[in-house]
Amino acid sequence: MEIEAVPERGPAAGPAAGERAVPVEWAVVESDVGPLFLAATVRGLVQVGFHADAARRERMPDRLAARFGAEPVECASGLLAEPIRRLGRYFAGEPDELDLPLDWSLTSGFNRQVLRELATGVPYGTVVGYGELARRVGQPGAAQAVGTAMGSNPLPVVVPCHRVVESDGGLGGFGGGLETKRRLLALEGVLPAPLF
Repeated sequence: MEIEAVPERGPAAGPAAGERAVPVEWAVVESDVGPLFLAATVRGLVQVGFHADAARRERMPDRLAARFGAEPVECASGLLAEPIRRLGRYFAGEPDELDLPLDWSLTSGFNRQVLRELATGVPYGTVVGYGELARRVGQPGAAQAVGTAMGSNPLPVVVPCHRVVESDGGLGGFGGGLETKRRLLALEGVLPAPLF
């Protein structure tokens, strides 16, 4: 996965003084788990949001405008063409690591460290426990903090937080809902396909 280094700043902060606004493109695409909100900067994909209904479509660009200092433009080509193509392949059942360029601007600190490890160290069709992921980033007692990092993941599916499960085999939580997590794991062959 190509990972673009960006300065460590808080995810809620807007552009720093003297820093230029960052152009953002966004689109909503249909998927097997419902409409996904996608946004990208020139650095890479910056956000994936589940359940992109009309209300969320109104709020998400405003949040990005506040963070990046520029009004996001709705566009399914340009910066989003490759992410849309690759996600289409993924949801068509073609094994794809979704190794897209990523913009990590919406996360920082420990959460960013955990998400980077997840992006590069947990391949398609596998799972990892919260505790194991904590151990991999040098914080063996931080399984709960890993759960928090998963819940704040701005890039679900592409940074596969659905692949993080409880050590006893339980699914654990998931910001997109447990049914979405089950569907993604079934798509990757980790769980049997749902019966509906």
